[in-house]
Amino acid sequence: MSTVIETEEHRALRTAVAALGRRHGRAHDREALWQEAGKLGYLGVNVPAEYGGGGGGMAELSIVLEELGAAGCPLLMMVVSPAICGTVIARFGTDAQKARWLPGLADGTRTMAFGITEPDAGSNSHRITTTARRDGDDWVLTGRKVFISGVDIADATLVVGRTEDARTGKLKPCLFVVPRDAPGFGRRRIDMELDAHEKQFELTLDDVRLPADALVGEEDAGLLQLFAGLNPERIMTAAFAVGMGRYALGRAVAYAGERQVWKAPIGSHQAIAHPLAQSHIELELARLMMQKAAHLYDTGDDSGAGEAANMAKYAAAEACVGAVDRSVHTLGGNGLTREFGLASLITASRVARIAPVSREMILNYVSHQTLGLPKSY
Repeated sequence: MSTVIETEEHRALRTAVAALGRRHGRAHDREALWQEAGKLGYLGVNVPAEYGGGGGGMAELSIVLEELGAAGCPLLMMVVSPAICGTVIARFGTDAQKARWLPGLADGTRTMAFGITEPDAGSNSHRITTTARRDGDDWVLTGRKVFISGVDIADATLVVGRTEDARTGKLKPCLFVVPRDAPGFGRRRIDMELDAHEKQFELTLDDVRLPADALVGEEDAGLLQLFAGLNPERIMTAAFAVGMGRYALGRAVAYAGERQVWKAPIGSHQAIAHPLAQSHIELELARLMMQKAAHLYDTGDDSGAGEAANMAKYAAAEACVGAVDRSVHTLGGNGLTREFGLASLITASRVARIAPVSREMILNYVSHQTLGLPKSY
């Protein structure tokens, strides 16, 4: 894939991470890859240099995840731990919070999950019912979360709760770091058909008592702090999808170039070649929007990044699903065998369409935020 709009440093990072990915491959040991990526500095390329990171941003971190995905070994927790949690703490955390968490998030020795989704709220963050109330100098959290990735391997979870505005009485979102072993903090694994390294959990917060410094950022910042984490989440989901699509397409192109049924490789037939070419185009376009979103975010344009990140996530998900589908069809029966590693991607590719926000909600966002059409909700 073309990299002409990237800097020399970005191309070097892409090459180095691709080599790491090839060494580990589709049958990788997730823990070993995470540790090596952390030691090499790839997990923390977006973390400020003074806390052990690379001093970059979403542009660099998305390259890392995309290239690992293209090699068949994406690390889903990169979306959560360094991208969402690392970014929020770096932007809004106290000096003590930064010193406590960022070095470990940068080198991979510490991991943080992110808890926002609730059973009854879905994509409506205004319906979040997990509440935080003051009790002296402490905070007390009560509520439930669902589909929270990697809680069992995370040292803590950055939980989105809501506090009451003393002036208006309205609830506003706030972010709290909840240690894994906090009393009253329970988890139950959700039985998923999707066979992923990172498991999904339902969380219960039963009067979880936290010290005052568990609050990340200002109590009054509300949605600003929340979306500071959600935009990187969308950018990284796009990187996850583009990488997965590239992996599937690469397997299909290699197969079509060698597989012969009659006199020529099947890739010489337009019915095989054109769908693969179409997927290549779609993945390239999705990556360009992802790069735009990362650039806008890294330069401080939160509003522009919000629009571009949603578009990038949408485009990448559609491109990924299409690439996986066409790749499986190219291989025929072999596309469903464990040997070629494509069948499981049929399910995995749908994740990018569903999470962290559905394609329909992105269309809602674009229709009323970008096009100025009235809301239906």
